[in-house]
Amino acid sequence: MIENNQKKSKGGKRLGAGRKTGSLTKRTRQIAEALATQGITPLEVMMKVMHQLYEEASNVKKEELGDKTLANEARIKLLNMAATVGRHAAPYVHPRLSAIEHTGKDGAPLQSGVLVVPSAMSIDDWEQAAQAKH
Repeated sequence: MIENNQKKSKGGKRLGAGRKTGSLTKRTRQIAEALATQGITPLEVMMKVMHQLYEEASNVKKEELGDKTLANEARIKLLNMAATVGRHAAPYVHPRLSAIEHTGKDGAPLQSGVLVVPSAMSIDDWEQAAQAKH
């Protein structure tokens, strides 16, 4: 059965396949620029809401709610809401680690190794051996 399906599939690059160059990007960028000129952006709204929820959580007092347990539950609920908003805003503010190029000293590739230290080696000998490796 698999062989039949593989024989039918032409595979590879096909003309006209895939997303057209700039098809959605141009329109999305136009919308974003129009919103930015009108005032506040969606990211600014998310950041403001996140900060307000976080601030409100720190202002919850047990005296107002009459019970320490209720106050903690209210605080946790507000912090969870702030974290949810922050999670949605984070990709626009912080790059993912996979998007960052990791390099060693002066742009060289990262190097790793293991230094095995015999128990009979003194601290001074160990430091000398470690300095020679780096």
